[in-house]
Amino acid sequence: MSSNALQSLENLLSDQPSMPPIHLWSPELSGEMDMVIKPDGQWFHEGDPIKREKLVALFASILRREEDGEYYLLTPVEKWRITVDDAPLLAVDMDVFDEQGVQQLVFTTNVGGRFLLSDDHSLLVKKDSDGQPSPELTLDNGLHAKLARSVFYRLVDLAEEEAGCFVVKSAGRSFALD
Repeated sequence: MSSNALQSLENLLSDQPSMPPIHLWSPELSGEMDMVIKPDGQWFHEGDPIKREKLVALFASILRREEDGEYYLLTPVEKWRITVDDAPLLAVDMDVFDEQGVQQLVFTTNVGGRFLLSDDHSLLVKKDSDGQPSPELTLDNGLHAKLARSVFYRLVDLAEEEAGCFVVKSAGRSFALD
């Protein structure tokens, strides 16, 4: 990998804003908030779409899915349950890098987060109600980002057959697509 490409990968992953330490926060449940995240990634509050992207990004930074399967917005002293109709985030772009012969796939979410497909952020391919693949990238705090259709098609273009299964490779690992 050229030093320019390595620098590009490093810059892509390092220029993200720091995230609040919500993994350290455990306030009591404050109640339910009339906030819904639709399958297309649109956030609604009290029935109205939240149009300010920075506000959506702020809410996403304090969102956690807990062991009960529910989603919560957290502060150090408050915990509000919200509704998520599908995955709370979307992977809307993908960059492909080569680091010394090892492919690296970096996904960008609809709120600007960037994640390297790796052991820490793996790929999960479920089937939707029609039996079609519904790929998701595992994120931090129990969250997932559903891959946009165009991103999934690009991922399929990178697939190789390995042991009778189609896989993509990133960070030295193979991730099954089927």
